[in-house]
Amino acid sequence: MSRVAKYPIVLPKGVEVALSSSEITIKGPLGTLSKPLTRHVIVEKNGDALHVKAANGSVQAKAMSGTTRANVANMVIGVTKGFEKRLALVGVGYRAQASGDSLNLTVGFSHPITRKMPPGIKVETPSQTEIVIKGIDKQQVGQVAAEIRGYRRPEPYKGKGIRYADEQVVLKETKKK
Repeated sequence: MSRVAKYPIVLPKGVEVALSSSEITIKGPLGTLSKPLTRHVIVEKNGDALHVKAANGSVQAKAMSGTTRANVANMVIGVTKGFEKRLALVGVGYRAQASGDSLNLTVGFSHPITRKMPPGIKVETPSQTEIVIKGIDKQQVGQVAAEIRGYRRPEPYKGKGIRYADEQVVLKETKKK
């Protein structure tokens, strides 16, 4: 059995869980998240904790029990605290500006890039070279951050581009004659 699935998920105060045979819905102070459940796992609520178990002894069920437990735990964290990713722009003239639900980027192209945020994602720019992406769904926050980073990935010679705030870019040495 998965070692991850052995641990219960403790529900903080203010979090409500609705279980059905095919879906789990978690409601908290920041919003509501739903996720379909596979037939390989069983989620049970005991008091103020959730337990995830494999439905049978198959390899698929054991693997999905750990995955489901991690996803449900992330849902609980998302509706209570939320998730955020920070991006940094490195380069001369690279700027970002948040306006409403869109992000305007100037990253060295002949045209500015405008990125509309999906519902449930908020974007902030504390400075012109910082981007903060916030939301309650961990997967969606990470996906949006990866797509924004994909507009201008850090290049290996000067390090210019959009990078995660904690990312270390290893610079290559230039060609010598």
